[in-house]
Amino acid sequence: MSGLPAALGGLVVTGAACTAGPDIVSRPAPAPQPIVDTSPYVCELIPEQALRLVSGMTGSIAGRMAGTEENGECWAPETASRPLQVNWLAANSRASQEQLNFLMEDRSSVYARHGGIRLPTDLGDGMAAKVTQGPLGDQPYRVSAKFRCGGKERMIDIYLTRVAEGRDGIKDLVELMRVAQKRYGEVYRCTPGS
Repeated sequence: MSGLPAALGGLVVTGAACTAGPDIVSRPAPAPQPIVDTSPYVCELIPEQALRLVSGMTGSIAGRMAGTEENGECWAPETASRPLQVNWLAANSRASQEQLNFLMEDRSSVYARHGGIRLPTDLGDGMAAKVTQGPLGDQPYRVSAKFRCGGKERMIDIYLTRVAEGRDGIKDLVELMRVAQKRYGEVYRCTPGS
């Protein structure tokens, strides 16, 4: 019985060592900064500050654009890796409408296979996904939407190579699409959703 008091004493010491003290404080992680629609813009549709926030990019972000209101693309910065790519297309005839539908169906199929999410209905028909396999893996963060603007069907794609640590890439893509559609309407003088 002489070993029993020593064993109980060890349990008391062990229990005291595991008790949380007043200097152990749990703090929640700070909420990520929201995406804000402010100028200047990259590729005319993406707020530069939002792109920096979402991607963690630093340095110069000059975009290179090609095309018109009907069909165009832009990437920034002007490097081989294209950290940001934005494509747009407007239907202007029956053939173009069929092409737009085909492109959106194709993207939706790929995004769905990679666990993509549907966009809110106010953004039209679209999805966002992280596609890490195959030829699309160079720009894995992707969002595409087909929407009406000024009585025409339009489509915008936004692709990113990376998302900053601590950011929700899919949520950020949805918000970037929201801003891009609004800016598209301002730049090309049409009202998104109409």
